[in-house]
Amino acid sequence: MAYDVARVRGLIPSLGDGWIHLDPQAGMQHPDSVSTAVSTAFRGSAASHTGKHVSSRRSAATLEAAREAVADLVGGDPAGVVLGQDRAVLLAWLAEALSSRLGLGTGVVLSRLDEEANVAPWLRVANRYGAQVRWAEVEIDTCDLPSWQFAELIGSTTRLVALTAASPIVGSAPDVRVAADRIHEVGGLLVADAIAAAPYAHVDIHEMGADVLAVNAPSWGGPQIGALIFREPALLDKIPAISLNPYATGPERLEMGGHQYALLAGLTASIDYLAGLDETASGTRRERLETSISSLQDYHDRIFDYLMASLRRLPQVMLIGTSHSRVPTISFTVAGVPAEKVSLHFAERRIGTLVGERGGSRLLDSLGVSDEGGAVTIGLAPYTTRYEIDQLVRAVAALG
Repeated sequence: MAYDVARVRGLIPSLGDGWIHLDPQAGMQHPDSVSTAVSTAFRGSAASHTGKHVSSRRSAATLEAAREAVADLVGGDPAGVVLGQDRAVLLAWLAEALSSRLGLGTGVVLSRLDEEANVAPWLRVANRYGAQVRWAEVEIDTCDLPSWQFAELIGSTTRLVALTAASPIVGSAPDVRVAADRIHEVGGLLVADAIAAAPYAHVDIHEMGADVLAVNAPSWGGPQIGALIFREPALLDKIPAISLNPYATGPERLEMGGHQYALLAGLTASIDYLAGLDETASGTRRERLETSISSLQDYHDRIFDYLMASLRRLPQVMLIGTSHSRVPTISFTVAGVPAEKVSLHFAERRIGTLVGERGGSRLLDSLGVSDEGGAVTIGLAPYTTRYEIDQLVRAVAALG
């Protein structure tokens, strides 16, 4: 059965606001099932999952279900799922926990393709303790991140590689496994940021080879909850804890403060929503996720090709990032028009887009785009239609 975008749109009440939402990097629109799960859990859960009261037991069950859902999303183990308010916060805590590995005489490899959430924490730790920082660079024309450079960047003293699974700005999806295999040869760790990949790709932490994988639920329509998934849960008990509980074990060692149990219920509902994008999907949640994401990919391949072809026909548009290995996200500039003005032009036509502002993106800075007025970023979502793409293209054409 073909992907039914009309059915998917019917699951999301906010799409009735008359706007065209091409800014999923800021958070996809919430399905009604997520809002219902959150409100229901608010009424029936306690502020702690350790008590004996029935509401505490509900909170404990909600926490366990959330770990299981995230594990299903990436093919991991629930015992290795750390939950928190945002993946950026969790990555900062992880960097602090791993800081003892990045002392003088060691090295860390970062990527120009990554968002600041998977760069700034490692830079802070490296600067504090004297670790050498080396950068994986992108190709200017395509925004690909060539895999061959990891053989040169990762040496015997390298202790960590931080690498995105896909760029939320230009869509490029580097080969994480190549970097993972190389860093493992020298006994180091790889931390992958999958915030831009999880909504679009069938993520498998074992196939990827990442030691730690970061995701953020808003990127697929979930509540403001982030997660770190450890490929080997035993690693959690081998690194310093940041928990306020001196007896914490497993994921709780990297969880500071209490949980928002209602939001965790929404997290589980959002992953169930992803698993049900294809109404013919059956089997376990992991199997349904594979079927649904595959159907979504087929749909996105068609309309993203249409989007790219339509934008290429406009002479005033320059596309940034044309990698063949990608997620359906693209940035572009319009000749002679600053990105802020372009985005405002779209907003006046009820089209939501994002702007990579000056200094806000190391990638756009390194490409010189920020110096020329910035770029507009757009992305597809499970509810994006060809009609909405046509409206965007007409709006761009009106600028020229």
